[in-house]
Amino acid sequence: MPVQQPDPIFAVDPRQAQIARELHEAVRDLPLLCPHGHVDPRILADDEPFGDPARLLIVPDHYVTRMLLSQGIPPARLGVPRRDGGAVETDGRTIWRLLAENWHLFRGTPSRLWLEQTFTTVFGIETRLSAATADDMYDAIAAKIAEPAFRPRALFEKFRIEVLATTESPTDDLAEHAKLAADGWGGPGGRVVTTFRPDLVVDFEREGWAEAVARLGELAGEDTGTYAGFLAALRKRREAFIAAGATSTDHGHPTARTENLSADEAAALYDRALRGLAPAADAETFRGHMLLEFARMSIDDGLVMQLHPGAVRDHNTELFAAHGRDVGGDIPQATDYVHALRPLLDAYGMDPRLRVVLYTLDEYTFSRELAPLAGGYPALFLGAPWWFLDSPDGLRRYRDAVTETAGFYNTAGFVDDTRAFCSIPVRHDIARRSDAAYLASLVLQNRLPLDEAAETMADLAYHLPKRIFRLDTAGAAR
Repeated sequence: MPVQQPDPIFAVDPRQAQIARELHEAVRDLPLLCPHGHVDPRILADDEPFGDPARLLIVPDHYVTRMLLSQGIPPARLGVPRRDGGAVETDGRTIWRLLAENWHLFRGTPSRLWLEQTFTTVFGIETRLSAATADDMYDAIAAKIAEPAFRPRALFEKFRIEVLATTESPTDDLAEHAKLAADGWGGPGGRVVTTFRPDLVVDFEREGWAEAVARLGELAGEDTGTYAGFLAALRKRREAFIAAGATSTDHGHPTARTENLSADEAAALYDRALRGLAPAADAETFRGHMLLEFARMSIDDGLVMQLHPGAVRDHNTELFAAHGRDVGGDIPQATDYVHALRPLLDAYGMDPRLRVVLYTLDEYTFSRELAPLAGGYPALFLGAPWWFLDSPDGLRRYRDAVTETAGFYNTAGFVDDTRAFCSIPVRHDIARRSDAAYLASLVLQNRLPLDEAAETMADLAYHLPKRIFRLDTAGAAR
């Protein structure tokens, strides 16, 4: 049976669905802005054909691999690289068949919706995945990705991506971004830009922290053996990232805690960490203080701050030991924003030069904390539902929770937050469909005129993220 195409917005009421179709149709061809994501820049820098369907669509997608792990299928059987030297499946067809045999596990999940829409809209395949159809679908996708029209840069153009932001550590030499810039794809105003993600050098508890700090100093030409040198090195690396097109930073802290320490207090914490004497409490305090430091740096250099708290990283310790970070082993936790952010907001929340985009994995905070905060401080904007929440239902609940207090214009637009390159247009389209459904409901209730709904639709899909993430001023003096 063919894959069922979604209604433009998952609306049930036929009157709402018709209005939603009109709103979606008005924005469906607007370019995609991707200001936060984790696509490997080497894909676009090298522009080589994708290896096989499994490595394109399964191996990098931890939404897929974690579901299969939950049913006893380890990531190594799905081709996910191991850091412990253990065996990994290398045959793409075998990996693909394994997914197909377990496709029933994804019933009702956004992963199934994203993948099926990717099969249909990117590769023109309307067959439903199953054990019986697996080989034919694998062969069809493999034939497509062998064509020049399905190389990464060609797909980038086909997807109508205007800007794609990748995410790198300050210890990255940005070689791929230099190659993209040389080819006319990167740098300020380019199609592919970087994002400054300093967690590796800020978090004392991260594996390899001291080595990362030393590498930071080497790249920046600063002595990171002192706190002052550490800050100087971070500023220099931010300059390098801005030269590579960065318009934002990203901070994935366990909590939203901020601290306003004196320079002497911060230096003492940093020194204890370098000597291996910093307890967990010091690490949390230092992380919180560094958010204040980064806010000060953002006021100076114009980079938009993104804060992604609330994930207990590597909760699955066995998975981390075998495969390392970012393979689906993180779990959300309850997160406080009201008290945690107050030191930062007391210092800079009213400063119009600062932009902080807040995300959450604790959706109960949307109406109770985040919407009131964004509605009360010029520096704050609400990020899109992220990770476990970026589903059609999660997107709808988000609008229901935040619009009454924060409105639409204190939200920062959709971010795809993905490593799965081919899912980008599908994720954006589903977000646009969801917003169309929400706006249609307001029109139907006579709470918003249709012409204003259409204008809001275009703003949510394109104009707001372009302005808030400063993509409209990339390359200009900030």
